Amino acid sequence: MNVKRIVAKTSREAMRQLREVLGPDAVILSNRAVEGGVEVLAMPAEAIASIAPPVEEMPPLQPEPPVVRSAPDMPRTRAEAEPAVTFKRRLIERVAVPSADSTEMTQSIIAELKAMRTRLETRIDDLAWRDLPGRDPAGAVLMRDMLGAGFSAALARDLMDELPRGGSESDAQAWMRNTLMKRLGVMPNETGLLDDGGVFALMGPTGAGKTTTTAKLAARFVVRHGADKLALLTTDSYRIGGHEQLRIYGKILGVTVHAVRDAADLRLALAELRNKHTVLIDTVGMSQRDQAVAEQVEMLCQAGQPIKRLLMLNATSHGDTLNEVVEAYRQRGLDGCILTKIDEAASLGPALDCAIRHDLTVHYLATGQRVPEDLHLANRQYLIHRAFKTRTLASPWQLDEHELAYALSGQAFHAQESAVSLG
Repeated sequence: MNVKRIVAKTSREAMRQLREVLGPDAVILSNRAVEGGVEVLAMPAEAIASIAPPVEEMPPLQPEPPVVRSAPDMPRTRAEAEPAVTFKRRLIERVAVPSADSTEMTQSIIAELKAMRTRLETRIDDLAWRDLPGRDPAGAVLMRDMLGAGFSAALARDLMDELPRGGSESDAQAWMRNTLMKRLGVMPNETGLLDDGGVFALMGPTGAGKTTTTAKLAARFVVRHGADKLALLTTDSYRIGGHEQLRIYGKILGVTVHAVRDAADLRLALAELRNKHTVLIDTVGMSQRDQAVAEQVEMLCQAGQPIKRLLMLNATSHGDTLNEVVEAYRQRGLDGCILTKIDEAASLGPALDCAIRHDLTVHYLATGQRVPEDLHLANRQYLIHRAFKTRTLASPWQLDEHELAYALSGQAFHAQESAVSLG
């Protein structure tokens, strides 16, 4: 059998090498801890057929005994012809049946070995997570702090794989924060948005703070360039009084507000406002699961001129919800995001996690309802510090030290079980 032996520092690295050498369908035969890491024995899936039981060979055919006849032209009787017919029928059965049984048996063996491989991989991950605090205390601290701050397990795993080995726990925490600050993109100044001008559309689900944030941006622009160089558009013709709120803000600021219903209206409005330095579009809010999101994105793309799309990320939302929002609104691209309701959020980890993993530049932070005071430029150091500062052991969602390994091994188990059931 073509058995391969792979030795790596971690089980995750061993799995990666295994897939590179033998492919994703490789079958794990055994694994054990060795000095310096883990050892895995595996073989390619194609080699499984070689261990299937051989097909039973049919004994050589015996010549049919001669039939004694009383005369050369005398025909065979029914009793004399029946043995030949029965022999042929048995011959067909013995040739066909073993082939079918062998195929079913081989498939059964392959299925059992794949299931065994899944269980072994799960156990390896389980042992790795449970042994993490003792084997890699710095990595355990990184994982604990990131999950406790609301960051995703996916981002925590990526950072743990890159974590320099041999450092202390405090070194790991400092490296983690510096790495997150490097990965978090922020707008350095307002020149690109307020001074350079253009058309900007604020997008996001209902209640994310689009209208209030539009008014805040409009106020900042009026203070810098004046009201005559700015125009406001709204596509919110569904919500009762939706565009009236923006009209009130526009009246206070001395800025004209136009309502548009479709792509044709939008093209016409932008053509009439082509002499304006900046145009801000307050789009209608809709669920990220609404199919109309794609239609809204397409309307902005057919406007006849470039529109920069900024996504509102509600910092009070769950991480999975924010991830769905980004996935839904990122069609045809996004130019950045604005984190809203910072003052209401118990943790900034989920929002920052989405911005980092989806490579979204954070332009502003909205911290309240006041216009325009409660809008601030994003600051990396403040955001990362705030994300970990809010971590508290009193939270009912906070894992204890000894529960972390069980939670992570459980996640790995369910993820692999789901993959097996879908495959």
